[in-house]
Amino acid sequence: MDEILQKMDALGVVPVVRVDEVEKAVPLAEALIRGGLPCMEVTFRTALAEEAIGRIHAAHPEILLGAGTVLTTDQVDRAAAAGAAFIVSPGLNPKVVEHCLDKGLAVVPGCATPSDMERAMELGLKTVKFFPAEASGGVAALKAMSAPYTELSFIPTGGISEKNMASYLALPSVRAVGGSWMVAPKLVKDGEFDKIAALSAAAVSAVLDFGIAHVGVNTADEKEGTALAAFLCQVLRQQPRRAATATFVGDLLEIMHLPFLGKNGHIGFLTASVRRAMAHFEAMGLHFREDTIKRDEKGEPTFVYLLEEPGGFAIHLVQRK
Repeated sequence: MDEILQKMDALGVVPVVRVDEVEKAVPLAEALIRGGLPCMEVTFRTALAEEAIGRIHAAHPEILLGAGTVLTTDQVDRAAAAGAAFIVSPGLNPKVVEHCLDKGLAVVPGCATPSDMERAMELGLKTVKFFPAEASGGVAALKAMSAPYTELSFIPTGGISEKNMASYLALPSVRAVGGSWMVAPKLVKDGEFDKIAALSAAAVSAVLDFGIAHVGVNTADEKEGTALAAFLCQVLRQQPRRAATATFVGDLLEIMHLPFLGKNGHIGFLTASVRRAMAHFEAMGLHFREDTIKRDEKGEPTFVYLLEEPGGFAIHLVQRK
């Protein structure tokens, strides 16, 4: 169960899908994969959900595949037999939760009140769905209600869109958000899979929220570095800012006074989540220098260098503040 939840956490977004035409299930899954969101929660709101899950699992077993709107233990069994690795329900039904746990299935029941959350904890759960998120008070309500339950994390769903997801993901207690804007029923019905892929890619970009922190330029020694910094400050109309081993030209250029990581220098990327950015890079086959990881008081990574140095530049990630 923890492995499934960690994968959701790494992605940040769980697409919630309704399948009305089973022939479109696999192309839909492939669009999400192309967009960088290899994850689906197929809702049991249609009679085709079970078959859709089965087809997707057979074609793409690598996708993180689950069943949503699961209301009964029979639906749990059917979804699991078809290939679902996790179960999501709109409410907290103890029979459904216990049945999933007995089968070794990850389960994320819906909770909207402190009483729901306490019952979930009694059942041994560490992650629940905050549903319906926006109708239940949104970010402010979740922040207030989750405060006493420091060991519980949440996947807000219901009314989540590309416009408000960042505010939810900014909460330390939120693992991911569930949403359907990138897989809207009309897009699926019209077969607009390229658009679904593009919207999925945009969602991934929004989760990571990359930006440039600064670019470091290596020089041979302090004399060369100081001269280069002085020239750049003059032409760019900036004031130099001296550091221990470098001079900053504005906020974006760091002129090193000695050879540093990277043949040519280094590039620092800001990101909304170093943890998720690391998972994103690792999925691309890249690696990290463990000795460069910095963490906050909660153990979350806030800084790290890539092991690879593309184009002669060392790359590091920095947590946005």
